[in-house]
Amino acid sequence: MNGNWVVNPNGLRLPVVCADGFKVSIQASKAHYSWPRDNVRAYKACELGFPSEPDDLIKEYAEGEDYTDTVYGYVPAKVIQALLDKHGGIVSGECPQLDLTESEEE
Repeated sequence: MNGNWVVNPNGLRLPVVCADGFKVSIQASKAHYSWPRDNVRAYKACELGFPSEPDDLIKEYAEGEDYTDTVYGYVPAKVIQALLDKHGGIVSGECPQLDLTESEEE
């Protein structure tokens, strides 16, 4: 998976495609619902968008009720990793590097 982590401060990352065909956009930068809200190397939370199918792991972060046509703000890195693992891992696309370390708030 490390080969799919992309530091991309100047543009959108390509949507992630998982081994089972699940697709989702995973974005992080100053312009996205991510934390830290800056262009950094690794993120504690990212913005997800427009998954190919609804998934219970991320529903609580959805802005809208059409779960395949909405943005999911500030999804924790650990939830994103669990989502990717559930769907067999990344086979193509670009994912911001996820910071899975424990923080004082956790």
